[in-house]
Amino acid sequence: MKFSFKNDYSEGCHPNILQSLLLNNTDQQAGYGEDQYSLQAKELIKERIKSPASEIYFVSGGTQANLIVISSLLKPYQCVISASTGHILNNEAGAIEATGHKVLGIETEDGKISPADIIPILENHSNVPHQVMPKLVYISNSTELGTIYQAKELEELSAFCKEHKLYLFMDGARLGHGLTAEISDLTIEKVAELTDIFYLGGTKNGALIGEAIVINNPAIQEDFGFNIKQKGALLAKGRLLGIQFLELMKNDLYFDLAKHANQQAMKMKNTMAERGVQFLSDTYTNQIFPVISNEMIEILSEKFEFYVWKKIDEKYSAIRLITSWNTSDEAVDSFNEMINSELS
Repeated sequence: MKFSFKNDYSEGCHPNILQSLLLNNTDQQAGYGEDQYSLQAKELIKERIKSPASEIYFVSGGTQANLIVISSLLKPYQCVISASTGHILNNEAGAIEATGHKVLGIETEDGKISPADIIPILENHSNVPHQVMPKLVYISNSTELGTIYQAKELEELSAFCKEHKLYLFMDGARLGHGLTAEISDLTIEKVAELTDIFYLGGTKNGALIGEAIVINNPAIQEDFGFNIKQKGALLAKGRLLGIQFLELMKNDLYFDLAKHANQQAMKMKNTMAERGVQFLSDTYTNQIFPVISNEMIEILSEKFEFYVWKKIDEKYSAIRLITSWNTSDEAVDSFNEMINSELS
């Protein structure tokens, strides 16, 4: 049997969710997200983020959330700013461009965007009306490189976006992991305060499927439901999503699951660091990117599954290891034992 560190969505769902789905299976409810579970889950989210005026919509996955949010907010001649490592730029089959919106990439070492990164784009798109208009800044927390935004960074970015009339949209596929990282000083309340729109990712953190889109800016709330319906994302059996987020938001289960995944990753990171392994980026979330020899990669591949992320040179490559809400001590201990044995 191999242990998998390939992704954080190969698991099923947390037992609380499965139990609730079974318990409430024969309960008749209204459709299209008007069921009692969805309504209760939305209220719990609003309470947790301390933003009663926010509007919340459930959709099935991250690419769907990104496509609906961006295509709904932008006019045909407006475009998106993203880090070059952003999910919408590399891993969504051109979904954003397919809706007619250009994605402008910014090269960054850590996967994050700062106001200084955006200024050149604004300056280079001032030939009105001949160029596309930058209108939305897309960020992820945690990023595709496992890095996170601190409170001050998000405050500065939010203020800059407001000053330049740009929407700030946070992809929260791994938001739980970003907020519960041991070095994070950012809170979910701050995220709601500083972004126009974000989402809580459930798919990668204990749910079967599902993301909760949270719209904080009243100016972009109107008619959003039409966009979800038009894009085929309004589930008739919306209870499937509502039940899951209701369970995830109870007693902060959502954040506890993410914290566990982070802690498991840090055990592996610390073991490798003690053996002199270098990392592609300094992460504190459930994604780590150790740089190891190709020979070592072959050895680890015998017992573990993971992605080779980036070739460094002829002898070394960076691999990506991802832990999940359900990553066991057995899997982590087995990995660490092999590292200690092979690098002793």
